Amino acid sequence: MKQNLDLFYYHQLQEKQYQAWENKCLNCGACCGLQDGDPCEHLRMSTEGKSSCDIYENRFGLHKTQQGREFRCVPIRDILHKSWPGDCGCAYKYKTDPS
Repeated sequence: MKQNLDLFYYHQLQEKQYQAWENKCLNCGACCGLQDGDPCEHLRMSTEGKSSCDIYENRFGLHKTQQGREFRCVPIRDILHKSWPGDCGCAYKYKTDPS
């Protein structure tokens, strides 16, 4: 019984950490190629200027840009050490809150 409770709380903690990580994203689209002018074919823009991926849950792997260039979509943590156009505003790379 205790092992089941531990597993339950572990999964709860994992989900909470996942949501906190996901909530950092400002939906700017820079990591999806929006700033370099050839974004992923799955990138969509809202009327509020926020970007989103129309296949977000299945985004990792080989895809194409809107102009047809192939690229591999990877977890953001795999590219945080690299630079890309517009990354200066990425909340994953830089602290964005004033505190």
